[in-house]
Order: sequence, then structure tokens, then C-alpha cells
Amino acid sequence: MDVFRCSSGFNLTRPHRPYRIPLRQRIISVRSSYRLPFAEEKAKYYEHLQAAVDVVERACRLCVDVKKSLFSGDGNIIKKIDQTPVTIADFGVQALVSLEMSKHFPSIPLVAEEDSAFLRENNLVDAVVKVVTGKLTIRDKEISEDDILKAIDRGGKDASLFGPKPATYWILDPIDGTRGFVKGGEALYVVGLALVVEGEIVLGVMGCPNWQDEHSDSVTTEVPRDENTVSRSGILMISHVGCGTWRKSLWDAQTRNSEMVHNWTRCLVDGLHQVCEARICIPESITWDSLPLSTQFNATIDADHVGENQILLLPTCCGRMSSSFVCLLYSLCKYLMVASGRASVFILRTRSERIIKVWDHAVGVICIHEAGGKITDWKGSQLDFAADQVERRVLLPSGGILATNDSLHNEILEIISSS
Repeated sequence: MDVFRCSSGFNLTRPHRPYRIPLRQRIISVRSSYRLPFAEEKAKYYEHLQAAVDVVERACRLCVDVKKSLFSGDGNIIKKIDQTPVTIADFGVQALVSLEMSKHFPSIPLVAEEDSAFLRENNLVDAVVKVVTGKLTIRDKEISEDDILKAIDRGGKDASLFGPKPATYWILDPIDGTRGFVKGGEALYVVGLALVVEGEIVLGVMGCPNWQDEHSDSVTTEVPRDENTVSRSGILMISHVGCGTWRKSLWDAQTRNSEMVHNWTRCLVDGLHQVCEARICIPESITWDSLPLSTQFNATIDADHVGENQILLLPTCCGRMSSSFVCLLYSLCKYLMVASGRASVFILRTRSERIIKVWDHAVGVICIHEAGGKITDWKGSQLDFAADQVERRVLLPSGGILATNDSLHNEILEIISSS
């Protein structure tokens, strides 16, 4: 399988020094409750992945705590300039990940979604300090409001300027699916973290707190009750270049049963070979009729009655069949579905009024590739995460993004090109 690569890259001008010293010479020892499902000698970025798994699990706990407060009336929800909702969980996750990763890997910059300006304007800094403090492994000093603001801005716009050379940096989506997060119920949301090294996405971790395990296709809002209770809710998905994609229960770390803590399952994309049999995910913001596949297939969400010339949209992760159908799954959740074999295809169309951001796709890309799938733009070219040479924040795919189980990829590209 071809390794997913970014075509151009890295030259930090501020505030981080250019990345020159090999990764293993700059890391601080990582302590993690998770044993990874492959040997350290087989994974060049083993310690980076350990740290990423640990911080994503902590971030998911933070999200669960904040979500409880939202629905008890104590939470804060505001809207950004683009009218998307944001909570103290978004800022808290970004601060937490930034603080932990900068402790372990101080030379590696962070590209992330949020900016502390919203916290300052809405007087939420103290609330974020409170939710972050209990999740940190940093014990040598008390975390201040200034520490939190700086940590968030370390990943914000203009924090790092890149040039045309291959780059090394983390990409974080604090919460993919904040709209679903604030709605509660069955709406899935994901914390996603990926590492790019010299222009190549080398590892990724996704945590979805309310995903139901492989024994059920449903989702749930179940969360752990106490430190010794094991919940069947939640998933951690990890990927390392050359080592595959793996998953486990997000909350297994809460049990003292070491066998469960290390109980990883290998993820593989599904084995479907015909487009008419595929299980499709599309974005919540579009209708089926706006996609090229609609020229050959009608869509249904009834898995038991898929008729001739119909194709199945998964009911928990489809876009709109009509203006009244509301989606409950967001970009990274759809990548998670394809990588885990529950969906065959995720297709997204570019729109002039919406910018495609790297954090909505980076971790999903490596998880699908390492699970045996394929991701390109609509012309069949690999996604270029260095297309934005200055800040590495924007993707510019031609036509849109197509993620599949690989077997269906070329046929769908042909349908797209002929439409």
C-alpha cells in the first residue's frame, strides 16, 4: 500500500525552531496506561503514538465531563464567526493536547482549530482552566489562565509559519462534531490527533466517547460511572504507518483487568466489490441528488429494502435525503466508519462557500489507508496537506474527497468523471 504523503512542506519562521534533530533525541519518556498492539521495534514513532493515545483518552474524559455540565445547565456554548457552536470542551481539549504534547515533544508545533480570542471575549478562561487541570499529567506547577491561553494559541492561526520544505507537526481536531456534541442524544463526536513527519502522515488517534462497540451497530450516550466500571461505550482507533489500524474500547483503561486494557482489535475495510452493494456516508450539509452517484443510483436508508438501482445511505451517518433529514455524524466519524468496516464509502463535495480544513481529515486519512482503504480527490490524486504552504490549515482537493474500501474506488471515480 502506498504511504500517504504530503507533497511539500516545512520551514518554521516563528515561534518554533526548524525541526532538525531526530525525533527520538527530543522526546521525554512517555508513561501510558496503554500497551500498543505491535512491538516497539516495528514502529518508528511508538512513543509518539503512546503519548497521542494517552492524551486523546484524557481529552475524551474531559469531553464527557463537560457534556454532563452542558445538560445540567452549567455549561457554556457560544458561536464562532462562521456560526458553528463551540464549547469549553473544544478549548479544553486543545489546551490539554497542546500542554501534554509540548511537554513530551517541545520541538513539534501544533496545527489546530481553535483560537483563544473567543475565550477572552466570552470570559470562559477560568472554566477551561478548571476542566483541564484534572486531566493533566503535569504536576510540577499549577496551571494558570495564561498557560491555558498560550497553549491554545500554540495551535491557532498564525502560531507557526511554514515554507515549501517537508514539515513536521501535529494536527488536532479538538471536537469534530461540536453541533452533535451540544445536541446530546446519539450524535457522535470525535477527538482526532495526527502526526505529520517530514511531510508524511505517520500516525493517528481518534477517540469517540459515545460509539457502541462491535457487538452493536447502535450508538449510545452511556459513560463510565466510576473508576472501576467498564462501559461498552466509546472507541479508540489508532494507526501507525506500516503497522495497521487498530481499535479498542475507549473506557477499558478504567478497569484493573490488564487483559482488557490491552485488548486491541485489527481494523480492516469491508470487502464489498460492487458499488450497488456499498454502504455510503455523505456530509450532513448536502443532499444525495447533488452528488454524481445520484445519476445512476437512488438512495435509501432502509437496509432491509434496497431496491434495484438503489444504494444504501447508513442512517446514523448519512447526509440529507431531503431538507428535513438531519445528520448525526461528522467528518472524522465517517472516516472511522469506513476504517472499521461499517461503511464502504465516504464522499464529500467541495463547495465554494466552505473551506475544507486539514484537521477534519488528517487522522481519518491514515486510519483508512492502514486499514486497507484508499483516499483521493475526485480526480484520483492524493490529498495534499501542504497545499497551504504558509499555515498548513487548508485542503484544496479537486472536486471533493473520496474515501473507500479501495475495491470500489476506481469505479466510483469513473462515475464521477462521467457525470
